Amino acid sequence: MPFVSIRMAGSATKEQKAGIVADVTASLVTRLGKNPAAVQIVIEEVNTENYGAGGILIADRPAPQPQEVATADGKR
Repeated sequence: MPFVSIRMAGSATKEQKAGIVADVTASLVTRLGKNPAAVQIVIEEVNTENYGAGGILIADRPAPQPQEVATADGKR
């Protein structure tokens, strides 16, 4: 019985978490032949004030900037 633990900084919506659970379950079924009913997944949301990296709290880091995405014709 696969048990998957996902820990993430910040939070996600119920719909996003449902999608993660569905995607991870599907991957274990496809790649390992596991029974989907046997796959267990727990998602732990860690408050960014309780998690640090590089000597600072994640909550104190500047927000990431969205990256430009090139279109099919190569334009941005």
